Amino acid sequence: MAFKKIVVAYDGSDHAKNAVRIASDLAKAFGSKVYVVEVVDTAAMLGMGLAPIPAEIINQIYEKARRDVNEGQELAKSLGVTDVEGQVLEGDPATSIIEFASKNGADLIVTGSRGLSTFKRVLLGSVSTKIVQESRIPVLVVK
Repeated sequence: MAFKKIVVAYDGSDHAKNAVRIASDLAKAFGSKVYVVEVVDTAAMLGMGLAPIPAEIINQIYEKARRDVNEGQELAKSLGVTDVEGQVLEGDPATSIIEFASKNGADLIVTGSRGLSTFKRVLLGSVSTKIVQESRIPVLVVK
């Protein structure tokens, strides 16, 4: 199976950086396009009980996501990937990543086994687990 389009879930964590490294190796082997995506979990923001969330805080969250995505793209490029695109998504992380992969005709989703949101993962289960359970395309979980 050739992986022509690879989506990498990225949040700046060490596991996410490892995911970019593995996706980059695959992309070079198959001549793939790599999409580096991070999801701003708007439901989690609203569920924090802060009403309303100041626009400045929301802007900071999106700015961090954009910086993370740029960092992931630069990492992939530094590893020799020539076709890299970044995108900040919004919504439930697992669902948004799966929908993005589907909409863009991806053949593979690569995700770290853990992200930065330890507290949420304890309460709701990990994003990577949900992606594995719900994705219709192959998922590679990187430790």
